[in-house]
Amino acid sequence: MMTAPRLEIDLDKIHHNARALVEPLARRNISVTGVTKAMLGSPDIARTLLDAGTTALGDSRIENIEVMRRSGVPAPMMLIRSPMLSQVDQVVQHCDMSFNTELDVLSALSSAATEAGKTHGVVLMVELGDLREGVMPGDLENTVRETLRFPNIALRGIGTNLACHSGVVPDAKNMAELSALADSIEATFGLALGIVSGGNSGSLGWALGCPDTGRINNLRLGESILLGREPLRRSPLDGLLTDAVTLVAEVIELKVKPSQPWGSVEQTAFGARPPATDRSFISRAILAIGHQDTDPYGLCPPPGIKVLGASSDHLVTDSSGYRLDVGSEVTFEINYSALVRAMTSPFVAKTVKAQSVPQPPSLGRSRTDGHIPT
Repeated sequence: MMTAPRLEIDLDKIHHNARALVEPLARRNISVTGVTKAMLGSPDIARTLLDAGTTALGDSRIENIEVMRRSGVPAPMMLIRSPMLSQVDQVVQHCDMSFNTELDVLSALSSAATEAGKTHGVVLMVELGDLREGVMPGDLENTVRETLRFPNIALRGIGTNLACHSGVVPDAKNMAELSALADSIEATFGLALGIVSGGNSGSLGWALGCPDTGRINNLRLGESILLGREPLRRSPLDGLLTDAVTLVAEVIELKVKPSQPWGSVEQTAFGARPPATDRSFISRAILAIGHQDTDPYGLCPPPGIKVLGASSDHLVTDSSGYRLDVGSEVTFEINYSALVRAMTSPFVAKTVKAQSVPQPPSLGRSRTDGHIPT
């Protein structure tokens, strides 16, 4: 038996999902940057995304980009979180581009690039309502003017991020504003912006349904490719697979117990309260996984099993409608929160089903030892 808990990652299904998004977006002149942050910069997954047609790779952690560089992944690399001042030397060394909002950081990148004898590309992020990172639209012209003065810094484009912090929906209005800003910057400064990045997987509904995508020519996709869902409502996307990455956990206790606790009840270890139910006794299966390993409330169990709650190390379920034994394994589909936390947990094994789709020789072959470097 394989070790549990574990993430099972199917490269063929990831390839299918990526290709199913790359092709219709390409027909709208929108390229895809494959986002690798949820998979810790796995070279296997990076090569799969490139083989499926993504034109670049984006990650929020310089450490993940370093992993891909050391593994010889042949792609433009973007740091899609604003660089930390303490890491500008690494960013210049390993990234072709970085997303930026602060002139102090751009100045430091300029100094690092000059010292390294390199030109570093930057994309300026614009705030369009989600209130995460971004220059306010009224400040963009001055930010561009100052950016163009920095030596060894090349302005590659502008972008925005929506749907993450505040859940603001990408729509015709805010995407048209980004297009207008791109036109204005080009006219004011007499330059051409190669990248106008319209957001993440949350922008897919707009990008694939809007009759006119304007100047938007890039999206940064991670969750939709890995999980086959759009993040606004977590709905499955047509034609995509929702089980490209699954989480497997093992049953360590199986007993019939009362459906309600007894005694004086206050908060649980993680501040919740047990769910109310009017059933007298239920079959309760405890699995060896908990908050220390994943987001328990981001797990989607098979029919017949219901997640009741979790502590650090135990997932408590009502398994009355599912046949289980001690030692049985249960496979869960997962949401993005559960994926990110499981991927970064040292207690969750990561196994890869090797890609069967042939890759071009220049990309190399996928690893077949079944493990992602962590």
